[in-house]
Amino acid sequence: MTELLGISPLEAGAVVLATVGMYAALVVLVRLLGQRMLAGLSAFDLAAIIGIGSIMGRAALGEAPRLAGGVLALATLAACQLVTSRIRGWGARAITTRPVVLMAGPEVVERNLRRCRIARHELAGRLRQAGIRNTDEVAMAVLEPSGTISVVRRGEPVSPFLLDGVDGAELVPDAVRARTTA
Repeated sequence: MTELLGISPLEAGAVVLATVGMYAALVVLVRLLGQRMLAGLSAFDLAAIIGIGSIMGRAALGEAPRLAGGVLALATLAACQLVTSRIRGWGARAITTRPVVLMAGPEVVERNLRRCRIARHELAGRLRQAGIRNTDEVAMAVLEPSGTISVVRRGEPVSPFLLDGVDGAELVPDAVRARTTA
């Protein structure tokens, strides 16, 4: 029974090191692939996520997984999440991506769609979900760091605060921007 539950200190160190290494590799992979990897899940995305989880589990726990090793790997993942959520400054910029303008007014920004690996039909689907009937109703559509697409309707002017830090914000037409008072 002890063989199934317990692990040696050397094995515990290996579990922690492997878990941190796999977590770091996944963060880098998501950073390289961009927000698209986090967007709505297709069947392909779901298969990839299941595969990633399996690979991470196998790498972290080794050939003979034990309960203590599994609990230690989960605790290590939770600690990695806590540390990355607390990072400020350059570390946060290195880990998270910036929001990206996909539509500026009624115009689709094709180069940003390609860069973010978003298909036009995916953008159109998100516009429909937001209740958009015509592209003239759009002030802007933005791919957020979480992988979701935010759609802002025309009407009230868009606050500069909402454009701060957004890649491609300069493309948003002046006609939909709020005037700043100096």
